[in-house]
Amino acid sequence: MSSTPSSTSSPRTPRPISPSIQFSRGFKTARPLRVALVRPPSLVSRYAVAAPLTPPLGLAYLAATVREAGHQVQVVDGVGEGLGKPRIWKNSTLLRGLTFEEIAGRIQPEPDVIGISCMYSCEWPYAHQLIRVLKRLWPGSLLVGGGEHFSAIPEQSLGSCPELTACVMGEGEETFLEFLEHVSSSAPLDEVAGIVYRSREGTIKRNGSRGRIRNVDDIPWPAWDLIPLESYLSLNLGLATLHGRSMPMLATRGCPFQCGFCSNVYMWTPFWVPRNPGLVLDEFEFYMKRYRVNDIQFFDPNTIIDKKWILEFAEDIVRRNLKISWQIPIGTRPETVDREVARALAGSGCFTMGFAPESGSPRTLGRIKKTVNIARMKKSMRDCLREGLKVKCNIMLGFPGETHRDVWKTLRLILEMSWLGVHDTSVYPFSPYPGTPLFERLRDEGRLPGIYTDPWFLSLNYVEFSSIGSCSEHFNRQMLRIYQFLGYALFYGTTFFFRPIRIFRLFRGLITGRHETKGETILDLFFRRLMLKTIPTLFASRHSFKTILVHLFRRLTFR
Repeated sequence: MSSTPSSTSSPRTPRPISPSIQFSRGFKTARPLRVALVRPPSLVSRYAVAAPLTPPLGLAYLAATVREAGHQVQVVDGVGEGLGKPRIWKNSTLLRGLTFEEIAGRIQPEPDVIGISCMYSCEWPYAHQLIRVLKRLWPGSLLVGGGEHFSAIPEQSLGSCPELTACVMGEGEETFLEFLEHVSSSAPLDEVAGIVYRSREGTIKRNGSRGRIRNVDDIPWPAWDLIPLESYLSLNLGLATLHGRSMPMLATRGCPFQCGFCSNVYMWTPFWVPRNPGLVLDEFEFYMKRYRVNDIQFFDPNTIIDKKWILEFAEDIVRRNLKISWQIPIGTRPETVDREVARALAGSGCFTMGFAPESGSPRTLGRIKKTVNIARMKKSMRDCLREGLKVKCNIMLGFPGETHRDVWKTLRLILEMSWLGVHDTSVYPFSPYPGTPLFERLRDEGRLPGIYTDPWFLSLNYVEFSSIGSCSEHFNRQMLRIYQFLGYALFYGTTFFFRPIRIFRLFRGLITGRHETKGETILDLFFRRLMLKTIPTLFASRHSFKTILVHLFRRLTFR
């Protein structure tokens, strides 16, 4: 299964242009194509710290756009169509979803174009293998890659995977639509902005970058009718805290900041654009009526940038009297979140707020270009906690150049967050993800041994302890594990010692299946994976911890 490094060197990825473009709403193709959009299955260790399963929001957006243009669209969700039958793949690796052969067999006959999603580079070895299976079954189809992995290293992807025809870079709706139009009219692909493709002569060519879509309100709502959405909703699955039937949404697109560890600048460009708050809430109401949704989870890279926008959004929820909870699980900036905003969020049903300080060391923050004021962020956390929001924070360790002194400053911040009353924290190792400035620096310095091989891609999975590696010159892999464990011990040890009521709430949430914190959700999903061999039906249960207790009781009773 190992993919060899491409013989084509991977040049430094040029930074994309930021000028925006107008989305072509209402465009109709003259020659409809048969298009299949495919999501690979999820493969993860049974012992992973966290491995959330979410509906494929990006594919649903893309499917809606392609269908509206007049093409015949099919979506094969390799995760959602097989959620009820997870299986052991190899050793401790768990396959959640369909096998590659099952996915290929569900594609309708003779597709003209097959689009494959690969959001994270740690998934590339499996996506690569799936592409080979698809090409073997449908040799006449054009295979196109999309998602953050293909946006980050498109030349390497094409060079190591001859079955691929092209890679779509960044925001996909307009680019993929233009690609399909060129294919349907047999026009040359060198006119399609935003792709890297394989020419008829076999050479890999990069076209000019495409600007970001500015009229985001004109993009069709996700085509959830093409996705097995009920598979996710019935199990209360999502990215944030399991809190009922949760629907993923985007209220904004992009992020204006350029952190060194984040691929945002290559995927989205430093251009933030919000949707009309009223139209976002129209979508809220539609999901509540159509899918009986009672929780919304925003997948935006950075939802809260404009104070006026977020206040208008929250006030409109109250004005419409929408009885629904909503969450912002991805790290939020503190500049806009003050007591007024926190009160508006809590009053409109916001349940969880995520912050991303990343480090407690000003020196480290400067090196990774994380322009954040820690004192200001702690004040934002305090304001949110006082208004009753559940607060979760993200921390990373093992950055290039990070010293023991820097780590101890971060551990002190973790202790301070626990003392403030923050409900959860994640302490993850830094992963040099392709498409990030820090990845480019480490690659150019020759500090990524085994780069572009399958073991290297798999090692980027930051949620697994077994794949942890340190990029710091000052401490090794073993020391990083110790620091990570110490971070968790300091946070949760302090939390449970000074707030023992949270221990009761933790077990109550695990037993009832209705969680109040992300920590409960992580433990719930961990138990599902860990006990798969013992209780095969556990993964399809909404109350996994309760199911485990019943199982153990029966074993003890009937022994």
